[in-house]
Amino acid sequence: MNYREPLFRPPGEADSLIFQVAYGCPHNTCSFCLMYKTVRYELRNLNDVKKEIEKAGRSYPETRRIFLADGDVMTLEYEYLCELLEHLNKNFANLARVNLYANGSSIIAKSAEQLAKLKELKLNTLYLGLETGDDDLLKLVRKKEAVDTMVEAAVLAQSCGLRCSVMVLLGLGGKEMTAMHSEKTAAALNRMQPRLLSFLRFIELPQTKMFERYESLTEYDAVKELYDIMERLDLKRTVIRANHSSNPVPLEGRLYQDKSRLLVEIASILKSPLLDKKGPGATPMWL
Repeated sequence: MNYREPLFRPPGEADSLIFQVAYGCPHNTCSFCLMYKTVRYELRNLNDVKKEIEKAGRSYPETRRIFLADGDVMTLEYEYLCELLEHLNKNFANLARVNLYANGSSIIAKSAEQLAKLKELKLNTLYLGLETGDDDLLKLVRKKEAVDTMVEAAVLAQSCGLRCSVMVLLGLGGKEMTAMHSEKTAAALNRMQPRLLSFLRFIELPQTKMFERYESLTEYDAVKELYDIMERLDLKRTVIRANHSSNPVPLEGRLYQDKSRLLVEIASILKSPLLDKKGPGATPMWL
């Protein structure tokens, strides 16, 4: 495959074949995200992508999972997505699912009938960055999405048979906004009822330009924030993970049945001497 770097994919797509149908992110304003800051957004010619699909279909006929990059592929026109998915189905006889990054606004731009059709064509999981349930914090970090829009999008997509894998950023509000970040994020997640929920920890880097009053959480504070969100969650059928390398405490379970166990595990870590109470802790391997 002839990729243009940088290329990103969620941890769960490690074994997926990746097709880069666009370069960069069509939004690219979020102050906390450095992923595509060096990339000018560009949608690739569909015929060029089709040729890559045909070639890959001959080289990797056993492929079952495909991830479409780059950021917010769901923003592409419905007709483009249909033609792309139809071509993937034609060239990969064993194809089981196609996954991609999505924003709330790009999901609700499609009708329920369109989303159901995309599901028929094996679109499966939409990775949606909620980040926080606090609209004021979203504005401060320059993410041009509203909480209500993202909640509506998750509910709509899942009613059409798609899965939403929702991502939350621990520490995004820093010390000043941690209480509201915890409370409002849990409230938004309870409205969404995502099938998959992932917690990642935001770590400020020198290149990151956060809001003026931002003060990073310590490693201990970040885990406490995870506890505060988890305690408020009322999820019925959600696989929950906090095992990204940015997290000091690797956790995995299902809500609601594992909630008590997860809270006990987090509380035990908080009582231990393992967490850094003065700084962010060990630098993750990917930084």
